[in-house]
Amino acid sequence: MITKKLLLAATISLNCLISHSQNDKKQKDIQSIKAMCGCYEVKFNFAETFQYSKDTANYKPSKTKHDYGLEWVELVEETPNKLMLQHLLIVSDDMIIKHWRQDWLFQNTDLYSYNKENNWKYIKLPKEQVKGQWTQKVFQVDDSPRYEGTASWVHIDGKDYWKNTTDAPLPRREYTKRDDYNILKRRNIHEITATGWLHEQDNDKIVRNENGKDVVLAQEKGIDTYTKVTDAKCIAAQNWWKENNDLWKNVRTKWQTVFAENKDLTLEKKVSNKPLYAHLFDLKPTATKAETDAIIDSFIADK
Repeated sequence: MITKKLLLAATISLNCLISHSQNDKKQKDIQSIKAMCGCYEVKFNFAETFQYSKDTANYKPSKTKHDYGLEWVELVEETPNKLMLQHLLIVSDDMIIKHWRQDWLFQNTDLYSYNKENNWKYIKLPKEQVKGQWTQKVFQVDDSPRYEGTASWVHIDGKDYWKNTTDAPLPRREYTKRDDYNILKRRNIHEITATGWLHEQDNDKIVRNENGKDVVLAQEKGIDTYTKVTDAKCIAAQNWWKENNDLWKNVRTKWQTVFAENKDLTLEKKVSNKPLYAHLFDLKPTATKAETDAIIDSFIADK
């Protein structure tokens, strides 16, 4: 006969096993995220695969893009439930470009979903929906929002990957050349490999009208391959970050204050005929927080 004491002991033991298993899974997730840090030779490849325009005679697809670069991915912040990775593009030892940033948050419920026209909608998700998941928050070079999505890291059959679909603005390689669509629905896969990591994309180029109706104009395939090399190759970026870290910490702190308001956000595309990144990139590393705060405030619509 199973007594209440035996049943209670079995329940406690099972709960401990489940908790231990969940913690092991989380540590594997963290290990995979941190594996994206370091020095990488990167190959960027994008190709438009299918077109659905009714005006086939005049439609101009994007050209296939092949590009190369050297990037340093800095682990800026690490807490039990958050990891912050800053990408730095190395053009030369004397020219470092602050590239995109990705933050990873465990069981996060607060997201900014891209709508269109430089507008992001604040979304509050239920806790049960994000249990065990990680939100990837991707930011522009000026640390303004880009796109966000939540999903579980998967570790199975020797593979380690995270997969999510979310809406985003046009990428830089497109918005300077295309104005016939306004949403890029991104299917992102981040996979850790034996030689580094892979960022694979299957994207829809979407026209979204005022009523929120979407029409797929075209689709594209993207494969960005990050091959790990010795950290010594990226020493210029490491030194640049030490010199400029305080400036960008001030920028991030200001944005965090904005995001913490948990309300929809619309940003101006230009102020004084210059985009936000140009204003911030013009600053010296010694610029004050008051200076960066004022610049960011000037871009927030209806401030």
